[in-house]
Amino acid sequence: MLKICTISRLSFLATSCTKSFHSTPVLCAEPLKKKKKLDPQIIKQREERKRKRLEKQIRRLEKNARQLKPIEELDVPIELIDEQSKRKRNDPKITPQLVESRALLEKQWAKYKMEQKLNDYQLFDRVIAAQTKALDELKLESEELYQKAIQVDPALVPFLANGPVATPPIKDYEQPDGEYIDVSRKYE
Repeated sequence: MLKICTISRLSFLATSCTKSFHSTPVLCAEPLKKKKKLDPQIIKQREERKRKRLEKQIRRLEKNARQLKPIEELDVPIELIDEQSKRKRNDPKITPQLVESRALLEKQWAKYKMEQKLNDYQLFDRVIAAQTKALDELKLESEELYQKAIQVDPALVPFLANGPVATPPIKDYEQPDGEYIDVSRKYE
């Protein structure tokens, strides 16, 4: 019995643990080559070249700093510039009578909208007053019917809510950057 259990365990280990042995590129790498000692004069020359190259780039950037980057959306097509004289319209002459009639029309419209708003408010007030009067009369008639009347009807406005719609933020959570393709133009 003991032999059967150990044999089954060994067979399980032999079939299930195949991934326990693996090699990495680091194990297969060659030993690093020794760094050659360079002459301090050569190192100094390289640093000097780097510094000169950076200074040159800085000068070029300073020279182009005054030039603004072109915005493609604001560029006017050449065809439209050529057709500018054809497309130009003369503004109509506005007479004082036209200005006065427009002002009068705006005043009439404002008065109409104000009256419409007041009528709506008065209608709401009348409906609410009638409703409260009916509920008061019903309360005097029967308390049981009154309680049923003031209950909310779930079938009238169907509404279903299941828990919070937003979860609280996770502490120390770093958002992933996401993948995007940068299509912006580079100007130098």
